[in-house]
Amino acid sequence: MRKNVYCRFGTPEVYAHKLKEKAFYAMDQVRKKLKADYAHRKGITGRGVTVAVMDTGIAVHPDFDNRILKFTDFTQGRTRIYDDNGHGTHVAGIIAGSGKMSHGIYMGMAPESNLFVTKVLDRKGNGNTYQVLKAIDHVIENKEKYNIRILNISVGMLPTADEEEKKNLMQAVERAWKSGIVVVAAAGNNGPMKNSVTIPGQCRSIITVGSIDDYMGQKKGLKKGYSGRGPTECCVVKPEILAPGTSVKSCSLRGNAYEIKSGTSMSAPVISGALALLLQKYPAMTPAEVKLRLYERAVKLEEAGGRNYWGVVYLNRLL
Repeated sequence: MRKNVYCRFGTPEVYAHKLKEKAFYAMDQVRKKLKADYAHRKGITGRGVTVAVMDTGIAVHPDFDNRILKFTDFTQGRTRIYDDNGHGTHVAGIIAGSGKMSHGIYMGMAPESNLFVTKVLDRKGNGNTYQVLKAIDHVIENKEKYNIRILNISVGMLPTADEEEKKNLMQAVERAWKSGIVVVAAAGNNGPMKNSVTIPGQCRSIITVGSIDDYMGQKKGLKKGYSGRGPTECCVVKPEILAPGTSVKSCSLRGNAYEIKSGTSMSAPVISGALALLLQKYPAMTPAEVKLRLYERAVKLEEAGGRNYWGVVYLNRLL
């Protein structure tokens, strides 16, 4: 079994208390841009919907209240909830943070949704195929018990992974999708060349998310146009949806604070949170119906340039 074939998509962590530069996209700005507050005013907050987060773990940040339903560590087998990297905590905050420690400023997209967390990456952001596949099966097995409706995957395969491992991961996310779980994956940070979307984002069935603001990447530790682009080798449009991903401020694992990170890792949970709102309002929707809704309601923007994608999601149109 080849080791370390996975890596997180995101810039190295930067601690909030050391930042002098204002976040380009604090979560209040993300919510405003995508009209999430429209849903919140109507009482649609993700309540009762569980989002599985497969990442570096999660810190016990006050913004998560008591909504971390289950934590499973596939890296070291620890039972206590922890995150020794910070990437997973940041991703979870974008989805489900309540904003308690920021007076609501850094509230996530679905602030009353629940979290089902699997730790598959170590403190350096690395993991292996076995851990990831076990985690996906674990999510599927617990779907009914915890009402898991969405699986957020802000991790992906390195180019060095062999073809068999890529095939196994694609089949695993396909199983999750067919089981009734909406799978949302980051497009990766290997753009701007065509066919640069990473695995599992190339899977035809699932929803793949890129960054709408990756033109700013050069200023934030990533190259300009970093977001992975399609079409795939099978001529499938990927990513389908774009969302803010550069300089997003969300939960930090240190000091009950917040920090800024950039990458399509941050874009994917924006959409996972948006879909938690959709599934609260329409709980009977299947993954295929969710994806069709995105296709029908997404809006193309000029700022995305000439990219081939479906569009950006606005909650006042989606719901």
